[in-house]
Amino acid sequence: MNNEEIKKGIVDILQTKAVVKQDVFESTKKNFDLLKEVLKKVQHEYNLQLDDTDTRIHLLFEDKGEFVAQLKVAGDVLVFHMHTNTFEFDRDHEVWKSDYVKTDENNSYCGVVNIYNFLYDSFRYNREHDAGYLIARVFINKEGHYFVEGKRQKGTGINHFGSSIINAENWQKIIETAILYSLEFDLLVPPYDDVKIISMMQMNGEILSSKMQTGKRLGFVYKADDVQQ
Repeated sequence: MNNEEIKKGIVDILQTKAVVKQDVFESTKKNFDLLKEVLKKVQHEYNLQLDDTDTRIHLLFEDKGEFVAQLKVAGDVLVFHMHTNTFEFDRDHEVWKSDYVKTDENNSYCGVVNIYNFLYDSFRYNREHDAGYLIARVFINKEGHYFVEGKRQKGTGINHFGSSIINAENWQKIIETAILYSLEFDLLVPPYDDVKIISMMQMNGEILSSKMQTGKRLGFVYKADDVQQ
């Protein structure tokens, strides 16, 4: 390959793939900003329904920066994190079976919003070693088409990819499904053998900072059939 061919190859990629990736980022960022607005709405709606119920179980939305938002739900915190990069799928992924992608492979490039579940006390007591669990991730392409993958559901929403646009209604469905699953799955007692021995240094650390590594395992199933077309 001579220098002219190399230059042409670089220019072609910049004019095609690089532009697509920038478009994907802008689409994902726009829809992540919409997600934050929906989180505020969800907080308001549910707190109105809870009314004078114990305020400890009221929802609390927090905007933690350009690419992170949190929603406290009783003893849980849902963390919504937008990755700033654009991703492509490996060739074994179900996305490649979609007619939408077969028509234009550039449609397969996606941004991703990850949804994690943490215990509220992990933040409250700054327990840095506590585990959070990825319960779902939302893939969004340059046109705003999307699908959701959950822990027990690898790409089963792809049949809607190319026909479903991410919007406020669909964000709310995703949020409420995540809330429900985080509330239904409880904290698991660690195996006895994992905690039966503790060093003096570890105990001193526990006393000083009240840190005990905790977490819970979740399952998440997003019913793609319920999306708004």
